[in-house]
Amino acid sequence: MARSMTVEVYSRRNETFRVTETIGRRPGISPRSYGVDLRNRRCYCRRFQTLHYPCAHVVAACVKVSLNVEHFIDEVYTLARTLRVWKNEFPVLPDLSTWEVPPTTFELVLDKGLRRNPKGRPQSSRIRNEMDIREKSDGKLCGVCRLAGHNRSKCPFRNYHVGQSSQSGRN
Repeated sequence: MARSMTVEVYSRRNETFRVTETIGRRPGISPRSYGVDLRNRRCYCRRFQTLHYPCAHVVAACVKVSLNVEHFIDEVYTLARTLRVWKNEFPVLPDLSTWEVPPTTFELVLDKGLRRNPKGRPQSSRIRNEMDIREKSDGKLCGVCRLAGHNRSKCPFRNYHVGQSSQSGRN
């Protein structure tokens, strides 16, 4: 990834650079640039100072000026440090049945107000305003005659409309 970056040297004496990413950019989006300060071990992507491990921008800057990247890897990541951590012996835990568990001196009281109501439709927590209020209408319209006051099953014109279209050509 560092090979695909463009590096501009701002100050070789102060070890500051501007690194521009050229890979992985979508058309129409300008490439991102990051400032790298090797002397203070900083990169504007913040990975270098957070992880104490060189990010791709730092590697690209080191390659540009022929510096060894390994000088910028923190001591925590060295093999000697890892072996020193694992050199210590860990005590073996005794059998679980021999553990002494202190008795509880308090009683847990459940707060029923914090429990979810598992039944029914979830209630909306949205705050409603005047935009949400519907204007009064005449109610639902019939699906057959498009008049208000009844529905398709109670429509007085139901048989007329159905009978007229299906029975008119047979007699």
